[in-house]
Amino acid sequence: MKIIVLYFLCFYSAVQATEITNLKCEGQTNPSGITKARPSFSWTFIGDEVSSKQGGFRIMMATSIEKLKYPNIWDTGPTSKSETGPYQYLGEPLKSGQKVYWKVTAWGNNRGVTHSKPAWFIMGEIDNPEIAFEPPVFKQEDGVVKITLNSKDKGRTFEGIGGVSAGASTDLLYDYQDPDRSHILDLLFKPKFGASFQHLKVEMGGGENSTCGSEPSHAITREELKNPVSRGYEFWFMKEAKNRNSDMILEYLPWSFPGYLKDDIYTKESAEYFVTFLDVAKRDWNLDIDWVAAAENENYTDRDWLVNEVRPMLDARGYKHVKIQGPDDNSGDWQIFEELEKDSKFNDVIKAVGYHYVTGREFTEDMVDGRGRPTTEKAKASGTPLWASEDWSWTGKDWGGAGALNLARVYNKFYIRDKITKTLIWAPIGSIYKSVTWDKAGAMKANSPWSGYYEVWPTIWATAHTTQFAMPHKWQYLDSGCALFDAATYKGSCVTLKEKNSSNWSMIICTEEAETMEVNIEKGLSKKIVHVWKSNEKEQFVKQESIKLKKGKFTIKLDPKSIYSLTTTTGQEKGEYEIPNEKAFPFPYTEDYENRNIGDLPKYHSDQTGSFEIVEKADGTHCLKQINPEQGYDWMRVYRRSNIKPNTLVGDVNWKDFTCSVDAFIEGGNVELGGRVQGSYLKGYRFMLEKNGNWKLLFDRETLSEGHINAFDSEAWHNIKLQFRDKEITAFVNGESITKVNHKTKSGYVLLGSSYDANMFDNLVVSD
Repeated sequence: MKIIVLYFLCFYSAVQATEITNLKCEGQTNPSGITKARPSFSWTFIGDEVSSKQGGFRIMMATSIEKLKYPNIWDTGPTSKSETGPYQYLGEPLKSGQKVYWKVTAWGNNRGVTHSKPAWFIMGEIDNPEIAFEPPVFKQEDGVVKITLNSKDKGRTFEGIGGVSAGASTDLLYDYQDPDRSHILDLLFKPKFGASFQHLKVEMGGGENSTCGSEPSHAITREELKNPVSRGYEFWFMKEAKNRNSDMILEYLPWSFPGYLKDDIYTKESAEYFVTFLDVAKRDWNLDIDWVAAAENENYTDRDWLVNEVRPMLDARGYKHVKIQGPDDNSGDWQIFEELEKDSKFNDVIKAVGYHYVTGREFTEDMVDGRGRPTTEKAKASGTPLWASEDWSWTGKDWGGAGALNLARVYNKFYIRDKITKTLIWAPIGSIYKSVTWDKAGAMKANSPWSGYYEVWPTIWATAHTTQFAMPHKWQYLDSGCALFDAATYKGSCVTLKEKNSSNWSMIICTEEAETMEVNIEKGLSKKIVHVWKSNEKEQFVKQESIKLKKGKFTIKLDPKSIYSLTTTTGQEKGEYEIPNEKAFPFPYTEDYENRNIGDLPKYHSDQTGSFEIVEKADGTHCLKQINPEQGYDWMRVYRRSNIKPNTLVGDVNWKDFTCSVDAFIEGGNVELGGRVQGSYLKGYRFMLEKNGNWKLLFDRETLSEGHINAFDSEAWHNIKLQFRDKEITAFVNGESITKVNHKTKSGYVLLGSSYDANMFDNLVVSD
């Protein structure tokens, strides 16, 4: 117990020893009279023994100290850069006389997040002031919005809307049974039926918790890299999406890597690991993936690795058709264009540029106005496709706030403000146990596979307002029909698209206020009947009375806080199925792991860290095995606690008084059986048994009791049991009571945990 206390004291001291000081603007502390339009910033990072060097930073700027929480001038977002400056301002143009408050958040290479004290600077008379971007606004006469559609005004090619399945967000969907699972997949991917997502980006799993759980790797060891394995559900998910839409565009991005690739993921070996994912997709699933994202989620692109290793290897292995998108960074600064401009080889490799959370990461009302992290003029002028390669990440359950209406506004805003032609949202579906990280995110919910119950949220239909009315690459924006109703915010907007090989057109409209809109259709665009679809808070995706044009014109009255799609195409549908009733997780519950094939995922289990899969025992029966031999290399390593071991959850978050037991074989290290556990980070009661017979009963990080089992057979299977009765918790090994404590009454899941060893579990039972 004393050792544990000392550890925490040391940890606390280590974190507190890290400082960020000496904040400077143009080399000055809190200066006045800055004349550069884009000043530079620097600071000093003071580390400690644990985190001696900076592992990343975030700069935030606002009009007041209070608003630094939700920066309303500029926010770099978290970066993986070790430099402490100078770092140039890349936000919207600053104004003469403007006072700006700023601060820096930074973290070490291991752990610990530190915030600087706020600093400030005042702009003087700017030497070469920049002109702020002014969004296009439709003309109005007597309160009527006037729009003239010109077929010759082509605009950029529409590249589509899709979803990002990553961070274990699709975890529980795999366990649904047909027909319910097929119905859910139809609502996600079937064209002109539901959300009709046109792209699917998946995580290349690495066996570490990348957001709300972990996904297994296709090559856990160097030996497996020679013959990679199809694991998890992402290959299956891509195949199901492709089955519903043969034109589905597929791409992937790693969030974590197996341990043998750390601490340098920019090597020839990691390029091999990167490319073998395509081998598995083709060999086992007959999938041709279209895009690969550059290196690692939300950590900056390594130019030399892409140019000298990845691109040549893709070409040599028969994947010349696979394009590279970069940087998939979360900085939102679009700085890569400064590099691409000076480097033709790098420019040749990067075929599209995508950033995460161009909206801005935290939700406020500012997410739907002109703020956030807009593209630069250099980016727009480059001719390179611009993508919001991951964005939104909120619950689709709501209409207002960060919900459905906001998302539809974002789709429009990205083209009007940024010339972004493709948007991917995290996540298309929330198939995640309650209480784990981001458990409420998703465009729809499906986290009850034992019942077949799911929820179709308004966000599905907000997305359908675009995806059912325009197809990627076959349609293009008409800039004459893309603008705002009011320059003050992006809440009221309209974008218009035209089918390239026909005269068909579609308009997607988001309103804040009631509007009357008069549309004049010029030569080259269809003047036949206009079909109207509408969504509001009360009901979504409802077909309205069609409009007949008179002399190429029509007028329509629009309700406030609504989404409309106007189109000359047909075939759109609000698909729906009968949804089964929701039921609680089955209780009592037993699992002998015989209902899945060798190498498959265990039913209803949700890996939070590490990888657990079905294996065959010596007697020919099945059991569950933890297969990661060491801790991996996690994209969020600078934030995560380093002592989180492999674990998987199963059950009901509301379980309170129950008994759980499991047979365990300890190949090495230790195993854990937990109960009343919530979240992704071992929050709850856990009984840990080591191979040498030592044991501990833990609550979170607190040791409640510990001891040793004499004459412990380290080569045998052992039964572990936990019994919960109000505040009383009793642990048993092989039927004998080991310890009993009185502590807290809470509820939660059953947990199976393991060190990074090939430990096995069988015959899980949860009962009264």
